Amino acid sequence: MTTALDDITLARQTPLADIETIAAKVGLSAKDLYLYGPHKAKIVMDKVTSLQSQPPRGKLVLVTAISPTQAGEGKTTTTIGLGDALTQLQQKTMIALREPSLGPCLGLKGGATGGGHAQVAPMDEINLHFTGDFHAITSANALLAAMIDNHIYWSNAAGLDPSKIFWKRAIDMNDRALRHTLAALGNNGQVREDGFDITVASEVMAVFCLAQSYKDLEERLARMVIAQRFDKSFAKTSDVKAERAMAALLRDALQPNLVQTLEGTPALIHGGPFANIAHGCNSVIATQTALRLADYVVTEAGFGADLGAEKFFNIKCRAAGLAPCAAVVVATVRALKMHAGIAKEDLARENVKAVKDGLANLIRHVENVQKFGLPVLVAINKFSSDTQAEMNVIKEACEKIGIAAHFCTHWADGGKGALSLAQDLIKITQTPASFKLLYPDAMPLAEKIETVAKAIYRAENIHFESSATRKLALYEKEGFGKLPVCIAKTPYSFSDNQALRGAPDGFTLTVRDVRLSAGAGFVVALCGDILTMPGLPRSPAAERIHLNESGLIEGLF
Repeated sequence: MTTALDDITLARQTPLADIETIAAKVGLSAKDLYLYGPHKAKIVMDKVTSLQSQPPRGKLVLVTAISPTQAGEGKTTTTIGLGDALTQLQQKTMIALREPSLGPCLGLKGGATGGGHAQVAPMDEINLHFTGDFHAITSANALLAAMIDNHIYWSNAAGLDPSKIFWKRAIDMNDRALRHTLAALGNNGQVREDGFDITVASEVMAVFCLAQSYKDLEERLARMVIAQRFDKSFAKTSDVKAERAMAALLRDALQPNLVQTLEGTPALIHGGPFANIAHGCNSVIATQTALRLADYVVTEAGFGADLGAEKFFNIKCRAAGLAPCAAVVVATVRALKMHAGIAKEDLARENVKAVKDGLANLIRHVENVQKFGLPVLVAINKFSSDTQAEMNVIKEACEKIGIAAHFCTHWADGGKGALSLAQDLIKITQTPASFKLLYPDAMPLAEKIETVAKAIYRAENIHFESSATRKLALYEKEGFGKLPVCIAKTPYSFSDNQALRGAPDGFTLTVRDVRLSAGAGFVVALCGDILTMPGLPRSPAAERIHLNESGLIEGLF
């Protein structure tokens, strides 16, 4: 593998087509675009709306992964490599990804534009400010926070209880000092405890990604629950008259962003909710638009299949009426070794037993995706240190459960390195899948949480803290019992304890609190010690990102 700088240098050295040329590959004209320079554009909402009146023609493929490790899995890289491979096979293809968040880009994770020869570009612009969508979302969130406090300050005609304000402020940065704050000091209102979420964990982001039109966006914003009144009833955004101005701030952002891979495959990158504390999928508008422009749409959902894929199916597909046709589970030999307890510094050494032990994590993720009625392929993102003996163990284990494992070199070779994966995907998608959801709308909220915990995580017991039990009963009473659940937990384990790698069972999942996201249309269950505002690591990536003498960004990965 190369260094972070090599990726950005490679991206800059690869000539990109004008974005109008990329748009023409899927039937879009110059008048359908609002340009942000030569290599990125938004598809104007008039075109999006006209496409929505047409039936979808494309096949939707989800790329997901095993539980993440420090070794990396390469889910985004594989999504891009698979898309480029399908394009090489003469399939009209689009890729649908989430926008990167500044917090991870400047913190521990780095960017989210792929790597090597499987990248979307311009990677530095996409990873930092892109077209300003996240700034618009942050501003809309801030407007609502300001209007809530302003409403209380002037008259509080809606009777909001200042001690029961649910709405949090947001910023697109990892800043642990903002997890708990005090608001309205200095005689500027009624002093109360407050706090910040990272923007990608905010309900505005979730609403943005699930809205299907301007009207739907405003209606979802209006019904977000922001507080309780003194009479214990719920107050909504509409009670402080903020939803219309919020929608206005989000108008341009709601138009999906068009860019390209290094091989010229069109890519829509739009929205970016976290998958361990939100639903972790790109926008419905982008996905629906791609399905009307292409024959294959390759998308991804964040973290492992226990989080991103489960929420993609049970939240996004449920809300938007989507029916994926197949899924790809990504793993690496190195990551499988880590799930067997091997230290990061020892991953380059051959260890067939560790690979065999770590396969339990991969197999469980495959089995979980199959529960949704989809055919599954395994993509091993190949490293130069992988040995034939280690690969044979993976191939044999997958064959035992009737799954094909493909050893892909798209990082080094671009789409050519994922051709066998793409060929197999085309083959298995000729027969319609029997996609199904894990639980019905009518199931009580606590049972939905228990269903996910037992069927997907393999928990033996579920413990609800008393506050979570009370809130779930309140949500049921107030008419929100039919919403799906969005479980927030560590992404590093099937359990709520990140130290339990591999495929643990017999554990108890603890639900310490729940939150109602009425506008987004789900109930969040906070498990273990998961936080909605991450912190920076001891040595954040921001320490190494800089401008060179030519004004180009270096150190971004």
